[in-house]
Amino acid sequence: MFGVDSSELLIVAVLALIFIGPKELPATLRTVGQWVGRIRAHARHFTSGIENIMREAELEEMEKRWREENERIMQQYPMGALPYAGANLPPTDEPVPIADVMPPAGPVTDPDEPGLPLPAPDHARRPLP
Repeated sequence: MFGVDSSELLIVAVLALIFIGPKELPATLRTVGQWVGRIRAHARHFTSGIENIMREAELEEMEKRWREENERIMQQYPMGALPYAGANLPPTDEPVPIADVMPPAGPVTDPDEPGLPLPAPDHARRPLP
């Protein structure tokens, strides 16, 4: 990670054992571990902040492109120029019943399923054949 070779790590461990002593070494290593954990947490927090800033910038760019494309489409196809705009609607400001605009709904059928009649339900609790 930091370019520390195993022989260099062994030398540091022997020096720590000599200067700190075997009695204080576990407490010192625990303190060093806590500091390393804090540094890693700060690094993660910093990295996630940078990623959030980048994500927000990308969203702003996408929103800008969406607005530009929307304006281009609205200029190319004004609201009155659409072929379906007001095709079946009377020219009034009154609300139009949906039956005048939409065709009546028929039975929902699946084109892949044959229209077989279903038997009446049997409520006698007999075993199935």
